Amino acid sequence: MLGQSTGARLFSAFNAVFLIALSLLCIAPLVHIAAVSLSSSSAVTAGWVRFWPVDFTLDSYRFVMTRGEIWSSMWVTLQRVALGGGLNLLLTILIAYPLSKESATFRSRTGYAWFFFFTMLFSGGLIPWYMVIRQLELLDSIWALVLPAGVPVFNVVLMLNFFRQLPKELEEAAFMDGAGHWTTLWKIYLPAALPALATVSLFAVVWHWNSWFDGLILMNRPEHYPLQSYLQTVIMQRDMTFIQHLSRAELAIVSDRTIKSAQILIATLPIVFVYPFLQRFFVKGIVLGSVKG
Repeated sequence: MLGQSTGARLFSAFNAVFLIALSLLCIAPLVHIAAVSLSSSSAVTAGWVRFWPVDFTLDSYRFVMTRGEIWSSMWVTLQRVALGGGLNLLLTILIAYPLSKESATFRSRTGYAWFFFFTMLFSGGLIPWYMVIRQLELLDSIWALVLPAGVPVFNVVLMLNFFRQLPKELEEAAFMDGAGHWTTLWKIYLPAALPALATVSLFAVVWHWNSWFDGLILMNRPEHYPLQSYLQTVIMQRDMTFIQHLSRAELAIVSDRTIKSAQILIATLPIVFVYPFLQRFFVKGIVLGSVKG
């Protein structure tokens, strides 16, 4: 800052203020939802709740905890994240490694690269996608949520560009010591690619956690919905069946709106907690993997 001109300092200050304001705008809806979920029904209905709970209560969370639907959908989502994220990472590595080689080493590299890149620009459409999954008899199963998204091509592009930036001398030294491609991949490339692996893993986990549309289309029974699909039905459809089981005193504390806010917050917090652990790899991985060496 000492060596900067007045214009540069003003520009840096403007950027800081702008980014802080933008961050607050992004956080504000989540803070409001948290405040609503922790407030009484009467305060929410009266419009008193903004960014701080009014008549603080945890009854909405206690009520949500007693409902089995959110826990069954949470279990489906955890299975999806574990299976889908693991499959995405495995296929990304296995595809990116050969595509990172020069055409002289892998003669069909260009054809395969265009084959995968084509899928980023064009798709068969919703109806053919659904018909293929139905013909494979995957409907209403966890594999319908995992297999169709098994190859994230964008992640493959990031990973292969990261592999191409690694010094070729590492691979040559491994080959001179008698290592094959499998040994070179698992013992040389992957340990050096931890930032990129963390980045593509984060992309895969977030995508599977937040995806909701395919759950609505491919699952025939609500108990098989992933968490985001379940929340979509909760938010879009006014479910008042729980009122029949509440007393007047309870209705003064919880309502349809406070319960929905509690469910949204419960679904959001797990993925929010994942970011800090992978954030230190994220920026480095996305920059290194996005520039062709």
